[in-house]
Amino acid sequence: MPTYKKIFENNREWVKRRKEGDPHFFEKLAEDQTPDYLYIGCSDSRVATEELMGVGPGKVFVHRNIANVVNTLDMSSTAVIQYAVSHLQVKHIIVCGHYDCGGVKAAMQAKDYGLLNPWLRTIRDVYRLHHAELDAITDIDQRHRRLVELNVEEQCLNVTKMAVVQESYIKNKFPAVHGWVFDIKSGNLIDLNLDFEGFLHKIQKIYDLTGEEWYTLIKK
Repeated sequence: MPTYKKIFENNREWVKRRKEGDPHFFEKLAEDQTPDYLYIGCSDSRVATEELMGVGPGKVFVHRNIANVVNTLDMSSTAVIQYAVSHLQVKHIIVCGHYDCGGVKAAMQAKDYGLLNPWLRTIRDVYRLHHAELDAITDIDQRHRRLVELNVEEQCLNVTKMAVVQESYIKNKFPAVHGWVFDIKSGNLIDLNLDFEGFLHKIQKIYDLTGEEWYTLIKK
C-alpha cells in the first residue's frame, strides 16, 4: 500500500514541476492533441514510450500490447490505427519491439500458454515464415534477437495492409511506417531502416484495398 500511495505523491510533485516550468502547461495540454507519431510497442514495463523517445505529453499517440503485435482481427490495435490516421493524421507509424521480449521468447517455446496461444500464434507465424534463417542461428539469444526484429518487420507489413494507411499515403504521402527495436541493455533505439514504399509495392497485388496504382502514384 505505501508503494501505491507513493504514485499520487509523485503525481503531485510532477504537477508542481510542470507548473513551475510553465504555469499554463495543463491548460494548453487540455486544448487538443496533435501528435505526429503513432507508437505501437510492447506492454513490457521496462519500455517506457515517451521516456525512451525523449518527448513529453501530447507528442505520441500510444498503443501497447504483448510483443507489439498488429493483428487485423484485433479491434484494439486496428481501431487505434484507424483513429490515428483518419482523425489525428499522424505522419509516422512506429512499430517498436525490444530485445529480451517475453512474448517473443514464449512464442519460441513448445508450450501451452492457454489463452495466450492465439495471440502468440501471430509471432509463431513469423517464425514459420523465416524458420530457415532463424534455425540457422545456433546461439539461442541471437536467434531470439533476430525474431524480435523479424516480428517488427512483419507487424509493419500488417500495418501497411490496412486500407486507411494505403489510402492516406496515396493521398497525403503520409503516414510512413517505421520499424524500431529498443535495446534494453544499452538504452539505444535501433532503426531497422525498413523500406516502406518497397513494402507497398511488394504487397500491392494481394493486399490492395484502394483500386489505385500505388507505386505509380507514390513515385509522382
